[in-house]
Amino acid sequence: MFTSSRLIISAAAVALLAGCASPNPYANQDQGQAQNSGGVSKTAKYGGIGALAGALAGAAIDHGNRGKGALIGAAVVGAASAGYGYYADKQEAALRQSMQGTGVEVQRQGDQIKLIMPGNITFGTDSSAIASNFYTPLNNLANSFKQFNQNTIEIVGYTDSTGARQHNMDLSLSRAQSVATYLTSQGVDGSRLSSRGMGPDQPIATNATADGRAQNRRVEVNLKPIPGQEYSTPPQAPNQ
Repeated sequence: MFTSSRLIISAAAVALLAGCASPNPYANQDQGQAQNSGGVSKTAKYGGIGALAGALAGAAIDHGNRGKGALIGAAVVGAASAGYGYYADKQEAALRQSMQGTGVEVQRQGDQIKLIMPGNITFGTDSSAIASNFYTPLNNLANSFKQFNQNTIEIVGYTDSTGARQHNMDLSLSRAQSVATYLTSQGVDGSRLSSRGMGPDQPIATNATADGRAQNRRVEVNLKPIPGQEYSTPPQAPNQ
C-alpha cells in the first residue's frame, strides 16, 4: 500500500512536470496569444491537467497495481492533452498573424479558438452576399484551415434584433452558409464544416444603439478539436 501510494504521488508529480516541460514555441509572445495570465503556456496547462487526470483514472482502473496504473494513465492522457495544446497554440498564433488588419478578432477560450467577424466587413444590409472587403480575410482563413486541418469548423451567423425573428433566423443561416460555401470553394474540406443561424440570439452588445446593433450583426467561426484525434505532431509551417 505504501509503495502504491508513493507511485501515485510520483505519477502526479511527473504529470504536472510533463505539462510544464512541454515545448512552448511562443513563450515570448504577449499573454493574449499563447500564454495565460499566469505565464504558463496553454500547452503546459492542458498537458499537466490532463496528465494528472490520467494518473487518477489509471490508478482507479488498475486495482491490482494502482501505482503502475497511475503512471500509465499520466503518460497517455498527458501526452494527448499537451499535444492538442501545442497544436492549438500554433494555430492561434498563425491566425492572429493572418488576421491582422482585417477587422477579424481572434479569441482563445480553453481548448477552442473563436474568430469574430463583424458586420461592417462581412455582408451588406439584409444580404447574404459576401462583401468585397470580406474576401481577403476569408482567403486567409481558407489557407490557414488547409494548413491546420485537424479541427472541426463551426460557422454561426447572427443578426441584430431589428425586423421579424424568423427573417433574422433565415438570414443568419444564409450568411453562415455563404461563408461555408466560399471556404469549401477555396479547398477547405467540407466534411469539417457545419453552419447554423442564431438570428438575434446571444447578442454581444445592446440592440438599443446603432453601434451595438452593428456588433451583433456578425459571423463567428468556432474551431474545436476532433473527438479521438491524435495531436502529438503539430503541422509543419509551409515553406517560405
